[in-house]
Amino acid sequence: MAAKLRIDSTTKTLVLILLAFFFGAQVARATVVTDEVGRTVLLPEQVNRIVSLAPSITEIIFAVGAGERLVGVSQFSNYPPQASSLRKVGSYVQPSIEKILALRPDLVIGIKDGNPVAVVERLTELKIPTFIVNPKTLEEVVVTIKNIGRVIGAGDRSAILAKRLTLRIREVDQKVSQAPRPKVFFQIGFEPIVSAGRGTFIDALIRRAGGYNVAGSWSGYPHLNVEQILMARPEIIFTAGMADNMILPKVKHFWQQWPDIPAVKKNEIHTIDADICYRPSPRLIEGLEALARKIHPERF
Repeated sequence: MAAKLRIDSTTKTLVLILLAFFFGAQVARATVVTDEVGRTVLLPEQVNRIVSLAPSITEIIFAVGAGERLVGVSQFSNYPPQASSLRKVGSYVQPSIEKILALRPDLVIGIKDGNPVAVVERLTELKIPTFIVNPKTLEEVVVTIKNIGRVIGAGDRSAILAKRLTLRIREVDQKVSQAPRPKVFFQIGFEPIVSAGRGTFIDALIRRAGGYNVAGSWSGYPHLNVEQILMARPEIIFTAGMADNMILPKVKHFWQQWPDIPAVKKNEIHTIDADICYRPSPRLIEGLEALARKIHPERF
């Protein structure tokens, strides 16, 4: 009996040693990082299966050359085109935990502005590594690109992309720095009339592109009336939409009722792709350049 007890004790000791070695090796291979909202995230050694919870994140992952590792994306992830064929896990404001878990991700990447806190907390409870980004400015979008690149093992490519984007931002800054700042009205909705105020990417793009946002005295996305626009006297009007749809003729027809508006007099009413103005992805710099060319064509 004593011999048996010694064997059991020895076996237990060996098992404990092996378990300690195994889990110790797992921890050693993992990497602890802090995401953009201050959460601690334990990354696995290899990130081969990624779920993106926002279209902008999907774009970033493809832009740094890791699109083949995406196993699931949020609804409206439509760029690049191959993103449209990936499994959808719900909208970015209402992702499905069940669909995410079914994809067995090594890492979920979400965004603070949109993804529900409860979903992020539940994924964390279920031991699914979840990295949250929170870009608020053009420069922070560049930082987010680098951060995502690092956590998915594409740091070199993301650093190169970030450098290129930074140079493009600086080029726009230099070209419009001494230019006059015409009044710009960016129309998002019709009924009611909705624009973009301070704290939005559109406001940041207008200012960086060398314009004065007539809705900049409001925060978020203010609802405005025609009288407020008439008083502001915008010199350029933008609306969001695709170039091949009917939104531009509709906007022009609407504002032509007030021919004294400078933008109407000069026929300075333009459409711009909504995705390159709303999404904090590499294409946001395309939005900056597109606005700058329309606001200051003489500088480009």
